[in-house]
Amino acid sequence: MDKQVIVNSKEFKILIDRLCYQLIENHNNFENAVLIGLQPRGIHVVTRLKERLEKIMNKEVVCGQLDVTFYRDDFRRREKPLIPSVTNIDFVIENKNVILVDDVLYTGRTIRSGLDAMLAFGRPQNVELLAFVDRRFKRQLPIQADYVGKTVDSFVSERVSVEWEAIDGEDQVVLFTPNSENE
Repeated sequence: MDKQVIVNSKEFKILIDRLCYQLIENHNNFENAVLIGLQPRGIHVVTRLKERLEKIMNKEVVCGQLDVTFYRDDFRRREKPLIPSVTNIDFVIENKNVILVDDVLYTGRTIRSGLDAMLAFGRPQNVELLAFVDRRFKRQLPIQADYVGKTVDSFVSERVSVEWEAIDGEDQVVLFTPNSENE
């Protein structure tokens, strides 16, 4: 697979800042709002947003992590058993404004699973979706993000990955395309 950086580390920081200011604009001081990152990679977006929001507002922002493994519509169809991730929601979401966060929005199926899983923790007043990257041309469900860092038009054969400095060595968004000789 060929690798193309579509968001470098400088642009990455700008996207995080822009998303934070959009969230502040819509949720003021986060008095009635919480961020919930979808496992496995949405939690990295939430962590970065939380750090930046708290620095900007000088106030703690309530965040959680939600595993959707057993809410997926395909978890019984896989050859290998899925290993669940950690769910950490130690707050009440009843009547809160919940912002679900994921790294890449593609088919919408992970978000649907996240909505189902989230309802086990109460009934929020409102649910919004933040996607760091929106791959908009292969949606299988009518799901649309309220906040988008970067929109990427890509082919089904391509893969988009959000890479994090602490895990992958650098903050960037990468587009992987199949080698022409392998097609």
